[in-house]
Amino acid sequence: MIRFDDVSITYDGRTTPVLEHVDLHLREGELVLVVGRTGSGKSSLLQAINGLVPHFTGGTLSGRVLVDGRDTRTHPPRELADVVGVVPQDPASSFVADTVEEELAFGMECLGLPNDVMRRRVEETLDLLGLHELRSRPLLTLSAGQQQRVAIGAVLAAHPRVLVLDEPTSALDPSAAEEILAALQRLVHDLGITVVMAEHRLERVVQYADRIIIVPGDAQPVAIGTPQEMMRLAPIAPPVVELARAAGWHPLPLTVRDARRAAGPLRELLVGQPPPLRAVAPDGAGETLVQATDLSVRYGTRWALRGVSLSVGRGEVVALMGRNGAGKSTLLNAMVGLRTAASGSVMTHDHDPASLKGSELLQSVGLVPQQPGDLLEATSVADECRAADRDASVTPGTTRALLALLAPEILDGVHPRDLSEGQRLLLALAVVLAPRPPLLLLDEPTRGLDYPTKLRLVDALRDLARGGHGILLATHDVELAAEVATRVIVLADGEVVADGPTADVVVASPMFAPQVAKVLAPFPWLTVSDVITTIGPLILRTHAPISGDAVG
Repeated sequence: MIRFDDVSITYDGRTTPVLEHVDLHLREGELVLVVGRTGSGKSSLLQAINGLVPHFTGGTLSGRVLVDGRDTRTHPPRELADVVGVVPQDPASSFVADTVEEELAFGMECLGLPNDVMRRRVEETLDLLGLHELRSRPLLTLSAGQQQRVAIGAVLAAHPRVLVLDEPTSALDPSAAEEILAALQRLVHDLGITVVMAEHRLERVVQYADRIIIVPGDAQPVAIGTPQEMMRLAPIAPPVVELARAAGWHPLPLTVRDARRAAGPLRELLVGQPPPLRAVAPDGAGETLVQATDLSVRYGTRWALRGVSLSVGRGEVVALMGRNGAGKSTLLNAMVGLRTAASGSVMTHDHDPASLKGSELLQSVGLVPQQPGDLLEATSVADECRAADRDASVTPGTTRALLALLAPEILDGVHPRDLSEGQRLLLALAVVLAPRPPLLLLDEPTRGLDYPTKLRLVDALRDLARGGHGILLATHDVELAAEVATRVIVLADGEVVADGPTADVVVASPMFAPQVAKVLAPFPWLTVSDVITTIGPLILRTHAPISGDAVG
């Protein structure tokens, strides 16, 4: 179905190809997962499948890409649209209609399908992706996760033979992500569609893949194989695989179910062992940086928040979790004065955030939104950093130094729009951190980030908390919450339904529990590093890995 023959891709201004001598054959009716570091070339590989590379993104493509027998060098994207459907990292960038139903129908209209066929497929897609209640909603009023489902639905409705997805679950809550992945699996198994997806949250998708492509970057060879083969060798892996590697389990489990079968001896070692402490309170801990009191916000007649009361203090890292559309982004926006309360109040650093302007606002609270590109206006990374220094009235070079810590691979001369989604997020984070606001708000901060980059972000957040900053991050990334959060707040339909220490909240939740907690339940260990810290010395004294013979 898809063939890469000795394909290399080089962009203007780069001295080395982003991909070099790639040979791949992807078969009909298989789900292929593309794995690699942020900026390694995964998106370029995906874009080559429907001709966006080189017809729209620029650069030079050598070799040949064939899709259902069509050469992408001579068939631009419009001539592949009936075969290949593409869902980009930023779903809103692909929208052309006003409402959900119109967006689902648009692609089919372009293909000239009859009205009765379009009507039937729209209904099928609404049901398949749980969008029925949103059918008449304007796209701009949807949460990012809801927009992601609409973008996937708009492509699926046209019934392509090949479906290409770039970070399809990055903005979805765990339940919605499972629904999307289950729907994709049905398309592969029942309809023979070939699905190619890039995804950093491997814990969600690796068990669904028939094969995995590893794109290491730096023009190193691209590798392909079964999930078992690739996960044993891959430099990045989901927590369940990292736990299996540390424990020496064979065969390597890829699912929580198989890992639980192997984890009996590991759970025995944990009996009577206290879990490691989550955080150390910094100087000034206890000072409240933001306080919401009976806060309600609405959009027209729809209530986004209803009677929310919570606070975040110095030294806290609080994860705000909940389903798509639960009100997480609305709450963060209210804390910087972007949303007005219908009733109740929110005080940020003892001020109404709506009354703070300019540098006073920047030095009180910083928000990195779901679309970090909204904060970026310059034509190069270097200019963006210089502008941030001026706006924040800080020493020249401050923002660039922060960026070097977060993402040393980002070069000064690159245009922000040419960065990957994850790299744009890290640049926006450096811009927001430059004035050192005591309160930092992050909306889906790991969207588009690979595991090593996410670990750098975790280290940065811990350092900020130790330095007395308060951090509130809205996230669907349960593994991030497990790594860094000292407390978890869960929103549902605009109301707080849980608020407590991380382990207390997530271990009891099937939706928000991280993989390690599911494997080791009922013990309150959340991460691989927690386990290694606790029992590593015990394992080393046995001079042998924990048995994994129970996997089957």
